[in-house]
Amino acid sequence: MRKRHMHYADNLYSSDPLLITKMLHHFTRTLEETPEMMWRLDMLVTYGIIVPHGEWEVSGFTANMAYRVLAGSPVDTVVVIGPSHHVGLKGISITEDELYETPMGDIAIDTNLVQYIKNNFDVVSYPLAHSEHSTEVQMPFIHHYLPNAKVVELVYGFATVESLEPIISYLLENRRYAVVISTDLSHFHTQEDANALDAMCIDAIRQGNIELFEDGCEACGAIGVKALLLAAQKEDLEGILLDYSTSADANGDTSSVVGYMSALFQEKL
Repeated sequence: MRKRHMHYADNLYSSDPLLITKMLHHFTRTLEETPEMMWRLDMLVTYGIIVPHGEWEVSGFTANMAYRVLAGSPVDTVVVIGPSHHVGLKGISITEDELYETPMGDIAIDTNLVQYIKNNFDVVSYPLAHSEHSTEVQMPFIHHYLPNAKVVELVYGFATVESLEPIISYLLENRRYAVVISTDLSHFHTQEDANALDAMCIDAIRQGNIELFEDGCEACGAIGVKALLLAAQKEDLEGILLDYSTSADANGDTSSVVGYMSALFQEKL
């Protein structure tokens, strides 16, 4: 069977399944130190999340919060959507592999959904684009929290919000599917400047306001986030911030940081 192999194990995350499990348990224990946060997470249900894609040591805790919520959602397939950092891709590419390799074992790719998306939306299949870290770092989380789910990987380059939004809208309409949008926030500013820039992204998501998102938010996955915002508006979903952090929280260097955020979209109460 055709397999999408790991490329960033022992770089952005561990190749040792025991170490990955240990790190995930550490994230959970840290959350348990704040019981009110654990209670809040357990009350949420989502079919769409936004997560970072940095090294697990610096962004894993932030991402983990969203996956803990997603674990409680009854979905069959998780569609991971991330920007291309390494290939100058035009449009949106979908994997045609059948298995996705992770340190804890392979995840089945939902080939039926892949074929449906290819037949009904504006996508291509460009294998080189799928050596992509923004999507790969999400897969161990999915294997751990949704062990029975299948996955689909979409990587976009020079694409438009209008080409991606219909795919996300279709997925959100069908409660069998979950959408994972991968993005980091501002890069290589001081902590103070990063907090100000990233606040624009966070406010845009909370308000469902794409215009605000474009006022100064820096996000490498901006196309994916804006497409999710549009789709969420159609489904009458509200954005909820789960966590915000920067690389300085892990390494102490406030002179040049990267911003990370996790958020979810749920039905308005």
